[in-house]
Amino acid sequence: MDVTRKVLCGQDLFNPVLAMGLQASLLLSVSHLLQIAVKSIGIPTPIPQITAGLLIGHSLLSKIKPLEKYFIQTNSADYYNVLAFFGRTCVVFLIGLELDIAYMKRHLRGASIIALAASVPCIISSAAISFFMFQFFMGKHESFAAFMFIFMLSIVNSASPLVIRFIAELKLGTSNFGRLAVCSSLLNDITCILCGGLLMKTVEDGKFRFGEWIWSLLFTAIVSLVVRRVALLLNKCSPEAQYLKNTQIIPLFLFVLLSASFVDRWGAANSLLTALVLGVTFPRQGKTARTMMHKLSYAVYTFVLPIYFGYTGFQANFADAVILKNFVAAAVIVTVSIGGKILGTLIACQRLKIPLKEGVVLGLLLNLKGHFDVMILGAVRLKIDWNSSFVEVMLMTAILNTLISGIAVAFIVLKDTGTFSYKPVTLEQQNPDTELRVLACVHGPRNVPTMVKVIGWLSWSKNLPICAYLMHLVELLPKKRSSKMYHQLEDDELSDDDTYGGNDAVEINNGVDAFVLETNIFIRQMKVVSSISCMFEDVCDVAEDVRASLIILPFHKHQRIDGKMESSKDGIRTTNQRVLRHAPCTVAILVDRGLIGSSGLKTMPHVASLFFGGPDDREALSLSTYIAMHLGMNLTVMRFLKASTRSGQERINVSSQGNDQVLMAMPSRGAEDEADNAFLEDFYNKYVTSGQVGYIEKHVNNGAQTAVALRDIVDMYHLFIVGNGGRRNSTVTNGMSDWEECPELGNVGDLLASSEFDPNCSVLIVQQYKPPLD
Repeated sequence: MDVTRKVLCGQDLFNPVLAMGLQASLLLSVSHLLQIAVKSIGIPTPIPQITAGLLIGHSLLSKIKPLEKYFIQTNSADYYNVLAFFGRTCVVFLIGLELDIAYMKRHLRGASIIALAASVPCIISSAAISFFMFQFFMGKHESFAAFMFIFMLSIVNSASPLVIRFIAELKLGTSNFGRLAVCSSLLNDITCILCGGLLMKTVEDGKFRFGEWIWSLLFTAIVSLVVRRVALLLNKCSPEAQYLKNTQIIPLFLFVLLSASFVDRWGAANSLLTALVLGVTFPRQGKTARTMMHKLSYAVYTFVLPIYFGYTGFQANFADAVILKNFVAAAVIVTVSIGGKILGTLIACQRLKIPLKEGVVLGLLLNLKGHFDVMILGAVRLKIDWNSSFVEVMLMTAILNTLISGIAVAFIVLKDTGTFSYKPVTLEQQNPDTELRVLACVHGPRNVPTMVKVIGWLSWSKNLPICAYLMHLVELLPKKRSSKMYHQLEDDELSDDDTYGGNDAVEINNGVDAFVLETNIFIRQMKVVSSISCMFEDVCDVAEDVRASLIILPFHKHQRIDGKMESSKDGIRTTNQRVLRHAPCTVAILVDRGLIGSSGLKTMPHVASLFFGGPDDREALSLSTYIAMHLGMNLTVMRFLKASTRSGQERINVSSQGNDQVLMAMPSRGAEDEADNAFLEDFYNKYVTSGQVGYIEKHVNNGAQTAVALRDIVDMYHLFIVGNGGRRNSTVTNGMSDWEECPELGNVGDLLASSEFDPNCSVLIVQQYKPPLD
């Protein structure tokens, strides 16, 4: 970078650096105060951060002479541009690290249609008015083609960092709508950065150098391979630690920054594309990625983004808006930008069958600007002697577009909670072809192997991977009082690792990393530190934030060496009971006795789904559907019927292909059984007739015979899936409650979880989500 060289070679570094420090401190302080002021009305933080930049920038405080001499130093623009460059690189690299690549692959077509459709009206309208803008601001000696191209790019561009922050602030990051908006904005931003970088290099050098472009791409590919290899090697370092040391991770990050600046200075590609590629190709598994995201996200979200967004507002000078020509031009550009984005997005959403209101919000989100505009217009100001009024007007319109669109998005999303809020759907109503979102909870490393193996069994297709979260629940213990002085305490008494699950976290991370390496199923890890009395609230809140379809909780008992079940902390059972009552989605409790076989091994696990009837059993069978479609699994559905109904059964047609009919016996009973029969018919037609799933009927008279039947088959299966049955009154389970220990598991689940059963059989007890009564 030429600017970097000027800064490093400058003779007077103190005053500009002091000015930057003062500006950054004031930006952080003012933006924080504004965030507090607008927090109650739900305005996302980028809005007050940009507003803070406007307040202390050229439009207001910097017009005061005593302040101007501190903020606006000689060559201060060079220093600000260097700071902005490294800030942009950090932000884009973190975006690449956090990007949901699997979702983007699956929805690349839809995101491309939206990005293209939102850009076409803006391109047409901006091309139509570019001649008039050229007459307004430019002289005859400037290039009209270059002006029109930059003008169109500024209107078409969507600032992906702003879109991502808005989506995260509005808690839409885990929704299909939010992820589609992020993917569309990224595609738009990448295209504009690519085209803008090529244009600026061509204008600067006088011709397009194809060789430099190829060299830049090759260099980026080589660096990404090197970074990936180093990251994988670092995963093997410090096996006893949860994170890498600063001395291990900082050199790798500095190498990323230097590689991006190297491409920007000597290559033909843009440094932001290099940073994004390095972030996307960075290995997700292991402690290297975990440490990089942990260190970088705190710095970026706490310091870099507020300063970066604030600097965007600092650049604009709204004092020029009093000039009639500038005011008219700004109004026209803002109208064209907002109208074009909304119009094009609505056309795309109609094709993709996206609701109208979501289309409007999506168009407004794609109209957020600032990221690309500051970069390309700053380059224009440095490299091309254009009219400064045009640059000021374009910066002004970028801020206006962001403020107007951002406030409108916040207002619509917060007002219409029915469209954008989390709407839980039972697994029975959910299409198996859609993404299954699972929140698995563990209290320690003991349950991790079985928990992740269940997640692997539910991930039946590489084309539609499961979205899984593993949350470490850590009990917040009260601090112990000590009569010792601080210097008298031992090292282990000074450490909070044991108190906040530090040692357990290492084993949990190692278990998850080994699973991810074996199966390529990515699991996002989280940790919650809370008191037992409030832990269920954290579980329910996180499930709502990640829009989970299923919560899996560990049973409060664990298996001893002799195979008997022994109770753990009583607080675990209390948490499970409260989650079952208050969960915003379906809940399953996992009785862990170890699981044989895995998705990545040749052993074919045998799973039995027990069906007695009722909503919970239908939910359990719906969950079994994901296992049924797994090629490496062996699933058997076992239905228990009352023996006295054998002679009075109805024969129901469950499949018809030409003249061949497959009949399955169905008892004729009440309205609840009609729902069970209809559900089983559909399941039978889809999976049993094709040979994917086995089907067995057991005829019993009461709970005692049911218990005997279960004991006869318990050693044949590795995992039982059964409904809780809390809302079911079945004659085949009558009497089983006489010896139950844990009513929250239901009659059958409690029996299977007891110490009387096979020590090698795990159980998953499912409770269907029931919407609260209004």
